Amino acid sequence: MPVDPLYIEDTDDWLGNPTSLETCRHQLRMYENEFEALTLKLDRALENIQGLVRDNDALTAERNSLRDELIATKAKAAEADRRANDITIKTNWELMAKDRHISHLATEIQTLKGEKTFSPSIPYRRDDS
Repeated sequence: MPVDPLYIEDTDDWLGNPTSLETCRHQLRMYENEFEALTLKLDRALENIQGLVRDNDALTAERNSLRDELIATKAKAAEADRRANDITIKTNWELMAKDRHISHLATEIQTLKGEKTFSPSIPYRRDDS
């Protein structure tokens, strides 16, 4: 006997089919399970965020410490550079003073020997061409 097309979807009287209440309860359990899973994911995400915030705080503190250390090191380097420049300037002045003294002594030696002072060590040649 053929089934009337109007009743093809009417399966309420079949054995093993859940009732509307059972379907609602099943759907409710699925939503509850999904809610629990999402709650666990949210808790894990919050823990991860808190860990990231702690890591960020530690890195910020380390960065600030290294920045302070860098500033102090730059100041020490600038002071060392200034001292090196002072030493270089002082040394150059001392060398110039010694050169002047040596030049003065050489002039005195030449004078005592009876040599002409301020004469060039290489004789001047005139170009006759």
